[in-house]
Amino acid sequence: MILDFIRASNQTLFVYYLLSNLIYVFLLIAALTANALHKRRLSSLSLERLRNSPLAPPVSILVPARNEAASIVESVRSLLALDYPQLEVIVVNDGSSDGTLAELVSHFGLLETDLPYISEIPTQPVRGLYMSRDDARLVVVDKEWGHSKADTVNAGLNVASSPYFCVVDADAILERDALLRIMAPTLTDPRPIVAAGGVVRVANGSHIREGRMHEVRLPQRPVEILQVIEYLRAFMVGREGWAHFNLLLIISGAFGIFRRDLIKKLGGYRVGSVGEDLDLVVRLHRHLRERGESYHISYVPDPVCWTEVPPNLSSLARQRARWQNGLFDVLWKNRKMLFRARYGRIGWVAMPYHWLFELLAPVVELTGYTTILLAALLGVLEPNFFISFLIFGYGFATLLSVGAVLQEEITFRRYNDWRDVIRLLCFCLLEHFPYRQLQMIFRLRGMWQYLRGDFAWGRLKRVGLGAQPTG
Repeated sequence: MILDFIRASNQTLFVYYLLSNLIYVFLLIAALTANALHKRRLSSLSLERLRNSPLAPPVSILVPARNEAASIVESVRSLLALDYPQLEVIVVNDGSSDGTLAELVSHFGLLETDLPYISEIPTQPVRGLYMSRDDARLVVVDKEWGHSKADTVNAGLNVASSPYFCVVDADAILERDALLRIMAPTLTDPRPIVAAGGVVRVANGSHIREGRMHEVRLPQRPVEILQVIEYLRAFMVGREGWAHFNLLLIISGAFGIFRRDLIKKLGGYRVGSVGEDLDLVVRLHRHLRERGESYHISYVPDPVCWTEVPPNLSSLARQRARWQNGLFDVLWKNRKMLFRARYGRIGWVAMPYHWLFELLAPVVELTGYTTILLAALLGVLEPNFFISFLIFGYGFATLLSVGAVLQEEITFRRYNDWRDVIRLLCFCLLEHFPYRQLQMIFRLRGMWQYLRGDFAWGRLKRVGLGAQPTG
């Protein structure tokens, strides 16, 4: 009986890995097709024409900031310097205790106004609204600490006046033309675009000067390099492929645009959600599907947001546990969408995929690895099975990571030093062993935290983008 269970478990893990990798091959093909279509559409509308077009929708950039005194000034300057025709920047000071507001006041000539704050979306109390006498596009909202990013963004939404808004982390860097590029589909795509995500790239190790990316370099720490590969595969293959079929369930909280009127109808971001970015997109799909409205949630492969990733395993463990905690929370709260005709492909494809190949992946993998080890100890591990497992479970997945790196390098060529590309390709060999097994442990921890009701975010160690090499 035990041997039968071990054999069945081993076969299940093999089929699971095979299906997972075949899905990613399908997504890679879809991503290449979507990339070609995007370039064709963009060629008919140059960025110069979009920049000067009276049809370019105004955009409000919302910057949630808590205790960001060291970097907030350079961050705001870089956002005000973005290449976009109609722009407002709304910084929401979330009860900072380190002088974030004072830095903004002194560097941008802020004056407190008597404009009323209308709380259409309930938030923690707002203490004041400030406008810059140096740049009328800058507004600062000073509010009580809301203990969540969702509450902070909602306060910015109450002030925003543009039809689209973009949330940008205070410690992230947008390339100068990133907003132009991410807004391009609103004019070039025949489908009604209600939201779009851009590319989030790893800034660790790169040369940054005055809030701008000066030179893209690969970081030195192995844990950071492995995250570069992970981000490339997730964005260049996964998200672009899902978005091609309007099945994208997540837009990174670090960089994405949304139609303001629709998000306000949803009541803004859900305060208390651990994964507020995933939660918002799933709720948006649900809202529009239930009303039978035509829409598209897009992904744009060329606008880039540079962000710092965890520089060590302890910070990475907390981040990935938090992500898994948030995924569990969103999927459970929306479990009624599964296999329901009214939700179309979202209910029949996207939600089941995230349950089976995202949420339950660490459980399936732990069970499979345990039974493989037991089979080896009991002398019943079949050599042909183990070789097939290595080929389809490890080799196949590694080739997909190599394909994501090569796709990025051939298409965008961000890394100018060929040695960085070679190192990146070599580290692809380590992503699925042992990095994947570490991720499994971190994600299991996140699931356990959710089951016991622990929704604390924890604190991640950050070096700071300003502390990256400056050349």
